[in-house]
This record gives sequence, structure tokens and C-alpha cells, in this order.
Amino acid sequence: MSDTILTKEQVEALLLRGPFHQWLGLGVVSVGEGEIELRATWRPEWVVNAERGYTHGGILATLVDLTADWALVSKTGRGVPTVDLRVDYHRAAMQGDLTCRGKVVKFGGQISVAEAQILDGEGRLLASGRGVYMTAPAK
Repeated sequence: MSDTILTKEQVEALLLRGPFHQWLGLGVVSVGEGEIELRATWRPEWVVNAERGYTHGGILATLVDLTADWALVSKTGRGVPTVDLRVDYHRAAMQGDLTCRGKVVKFGGQISVAEAQILDGEGRLLASGRGVYMTAPAK
């Protein structure tokens, strides 16, 4: 477990090791004790309905999962496996970059809980959720 909060640059370097995270256009805005804010750069490939132009719910679920997961980085120093995930959709995500805010609800030695909110450029809540993560020390 990490005793020191990593800088946003250190977290971004860890996060962007993953090609999928790179494809999502993620950037770390801020990192704090049990909290993170990410920015996801909109991509036309996210669109599920060409006529309406809104983003597929799977992209929003992905952002909820990884944001909640990486909110744990101040305690773990790394991303951790998802055990369970619940996502609620509040409104359609139209074209535009997204703000992703995550915070730890409960940190445990084996299992932890964190939640996330996904907001559009005007600060409207698009999706929210809560995940359970395996935070046992890496072997």
C-alpha cells in the first residue's frame, strides 16, 4: 500500500500504460486522498445511434468502473481488479468531453468500495455507479 499520494502526472503515467485507456483519451485532472478526477476526450467511435449522436452506455459504464477503480490509487498505488459494479444512467451523453469524478467509500485490506460520477461539459450528471474492488496487496 502507498503511504504517499502520487502526483497527477505519476497517476496519469500509470493509467496510460493501458492502450484502452489511451484510446479513451483519458487525462488526470487531479488526485487526492481517496479521490480522483479524470477527463475523457470524446471520440466519434463512442456513438451508438448515428441519427441521435449519443454515446453508448458501455462507454459510460467503463468510465464509471475505471474512475472508481483509480480513486483507490492513493491507497494502492495501482489499478485494481473489479469484483462487482453497478451503474445507473441518468441522461444521454451527447458529443463532448466528459468529466469523471471518483471517491473511495470504504478502503479495506482485501476488498474496497468506490463510486464515480460521469458529467458532461455543462456539469450535468450522465451516469453514476459504485464498484467493489480487490485491494489485497499485489503478490
